Amino acid sequence: MNEILLVITNLPDAQVAGQLAQRLVEERVAACVNQLAPCTSTYRWQGNVETATEIPLLIKTTRAAYPRLEQLICAAHPYELPEIIAVPVTVGLPAYLNWVSQDTSTLKE
Repeated sequence: MNEILLVITNLPDAQVAGQLAQRLVEERVAACVNQLAPCTSTYRWQGNVETATEIPLLIKTTRAAYPRLEQLICAAHPYELPEIIAVPVTVGLPAYLNWVSQDTSTLKE
């Protein structure tokens, strides 16, 4: 089984987030994408403190699928510097982790 990753990114609105989630699953670089409720993000950008409403995505994938997933996020993301953080999943329901691995093992050409 491939190493499972939880990838986190934020998008500016629900429509863009939904489109990206759909694409990642269709391309088989993600087994599942959770689109969360809007949140408020506060961050420093180009010397200024900014606040924005964003839509978080939680993306379940594998280390093998990650390079293509990152490429697709960067290509579709409207931000100049998108947040893309991958966290290794060290423990989880074995059947679920196996499903994530199997569902992303056949990358769409």
